[in-house]
Amino acid sequence: MRTAFLLNLIFSSFVILSCADDNKSQPPVITPGTDTETGTNTLVWSDEFDYTGLPDALKWSYDTEGNSSGWGNNELQHYTSGRLKNSEVKSGFLYIHAIKEEFEGKKYTSARLISKGKGDWLYGRMEIKAKLPEGRGMWPAIWMLPTDWAYGGWPASGEIDIMENVGYDPWVIVASAHTESYYHVIGTQKSNKMTVTDCYTNFHVYALEWEAGEYRVYVDDKLYFTFKNEGTGYKAWPFDKRFHLLLNVAVGGNWGGVKGVDDTIFPRSMVVDYVRVYQKK
Repeated sequence: MRTAFLLNLIFSSFVILSCADDNKSQPPVITPGTDTETGTNTLVWSDEFDYTGLPDALKWSYDTEGNSSGWGNNELQHYTSGRLKNSEVKSGFLYIHAIKEEFEGKKYTSARLISKGKGDWLYGRMEIKAKLPEGRGMWPAIWMLPTDWAYGGWPASGEIDIMENVGYDPWVIVASAHTESYYHVIGTQKSNKMTVTDCYTNFHVYALEWEAGEYRVYVDDKLYFTFKNEGTGYKAWPFDKRFHLLLNVAVGGNWGGVKGVDDTIFPRSMVVDYVRVYQKK
């Protein structure tokens, strides 16, 4: 989520995706935490959002600690906690709402959900089926941060960006890696992007496959970014510790707000069909 507007350093080819099914996905008949096999993996954690109200407190918390500092990106929103207006589950979906309103000294509100302490993993396949919010100033993200920060503060302990999109660059989906050796401030950013022409109108599966030797990022099982373990230590590969998931919609910021914010678009929402985490037995 700290990805900056210098992402063009290594971006390459665009891939146009076909439409995904916009209907509510039927979850597999699997109880999370069991040894039931799905392919070569076991479903170890999931949220199908088959309930109503606030996000499940046994699986999600609200991250609000960076509100006063703009989250290091000069973001414009105030992330709220336990407020249905910004994060709610209904009709089988999670909605993260970005709203234009005066709140705690900010002009916008939204939510930033984290699985920290409730869903933390070392390696696995993470799948998030989502539909993104459209509009200039929107900056939705599906990503992962280290739970224990074993190698030190950002970016030393790493960051995995599974999906980012900024509204002024419509339909472009970005995946990135952030480490002490590879990040935008020193001009060594590792990222790639692809074009998904219906990302605002249809659901797509954004997935990470994370192993000891590399991690791979997909949209609808189409590979578009690979980051390899060079074997040179944590500065290039801090991804040997447990990480947790984050789902959020930012407004503005160093990247999302490069071309300003269109105040006529609000409210805007990221809609999530499901979150599923698999690990090998």
